[in-house]
Amino acid sequence: MVSAFLIGLGMCECYGICRLTMTAFDLMNILILTYGSRGDVQPFVALGKGLAATGHNVSLATSERFRTFVEAHGLSYAYMNDDLLSILDTPQGKSLIERSGSIVSMIAAGIALKKQLAPMQQTLVDDSWAAAMVSQPEIILFHPKAYAAPTIAHFLGIPAVLVLPFPMLVPTALQPAIGFAKIGSCGKYNRLTYTIVNRLLHASIAKSLRKLRTRHQLAPDHSRDLLHYPDGKPLSILHCFSPHVSPPPADWPPESHVTGYWYLDEDNNWQPPPALTAFLQTGPAPVYIGFGSMAGRQPKRLAQIVLAALARANLRGIIATGWGGLAVNDVPDTVLMIDQAPHEWLFSRVAAVVHHGGAGTTAAGLRAGRPSVIVPFFGDQPFWGRRVHALGAGPLPIVQKKLTVDKLANALIQATTNATIIDRAEAIGRQLQTEAGVEKAAAIIESLAALHNKNQVQGYE
Repeated sequence: MVSAFLIGLGMCECYGICRLTMTAFDLMNILILTYGSRGDVQPFVALGKGLAATGHNVSLATSERFRTFVEAHGLSYAYMNDDLLSILDTPQGKSLIERSGSIVSMIAAGIALKKQLAPMQQTLVDDSWAAAMVSQPEIILFHPKAYAAPTIAHFLGIPAVLVLPFPMLVPTALQPAIGFAKIGSCGKYNRLTYTIVNRLLHASIAKSLRKLRTRHQLAPDHSRDLLHYPDGKPLSILHCFSPHVSPPPADWPPESHVTGYWYLDEDNNWQPPPALTAFLQTGPAPVYIGFGSMAGRQPKRLAQIVLAALARANLRGIIATGWGGLAVNDVPDTVLMIDQAPHEWLFSRVAAVVHHGGAGTTAAGLRAGRPSVIVPFFGDQPFWGRRVHALGAGPLPIVQKKLTVDKLANALIQATTNATIIDRAEAIGRQLQTEAGVEKAAAIIESLAALHNKNQVQGYE
């Protein structure tokens, strides 16, 4: 879109005489920058597919381990290294996850490990820059872990849109930031908590951004967070969760949007293994249990608790071991072990879902209309556990560190027998099934790009 504007501008001899007539939006080169686990990548693949379906040229830059996943969905892959993710696969990384109970503690832990992480962060920043130079985007959409995006967009003179999978950075007087205790209804305190989170986050990334600006002789950075460009102007922000699940605060600024979830519906032709089909057909609906890539340092202990809780609740279970989440050997006939299966296929066929509370898995469980038992490990997972309980779609979350056989068994019994929870989960599922989060996000992105283009044109009149 910007390139079309520049071509048109080159045909004019006088900026003050010629006007350009712009359509509502033109087809664009779009760069998506994201980093993290599959939960940090999959929503962006869904958005990229939606944008590509309308004709836009979409490149998605993320960790090398997801190259095949990105390309399988028809998107151009742009390289990012795998180093930071590889740390999480080590005993040290798993220990860090176990100790990081909140967003603040995660950021603080990152700052404490800055000597070890700094070279990897710098490489990630450089990879983001290289992806932008190759793809020549006209707009950048970015996950907060790809934090160089505002600096790169400012240099290129294009808009950047921050994408947040949960309400972590935009201040509100109505509730504190995730990880902070509630203190009555003190609006000043609530807003202060977001300032603290933003400043801590900025402190953890400032050095690598300074090196990027120095290397490429970029303008100084006057921002103190990820909510602004280096010149201090506010970014547009998309929150890719449902307003039915987490309503946006009334005092959020107009540049903050809640679009609904970005679901990636996999191949409708997917066929389950015969063992899975047989298990589903030969008894009462089982409970699904899977913790994604979360396992901590004691996956066998976690698996033993799960098996004992299923037996105590007299329930059948499907345990997903993919991504290293659980380590199980001998299991009874009432339990089926699988590697993984598409959530959109499997969740509608079970009685309840037990998981770690990642944003994507939470969305899938709610969309399927099934009660959720959430066992959060760290980060935003406790937040989603509390939201599910507040919605009435599941029992109280059980923090992974405090998980016991009795607690999990009681939660399983509630999720599968409490009529109020079951009915509420079904009602929320019907609401989410009618949402069009990707389509709404695409419309906002095109509108923001068109507005940016219009402002450029008016600047030359």
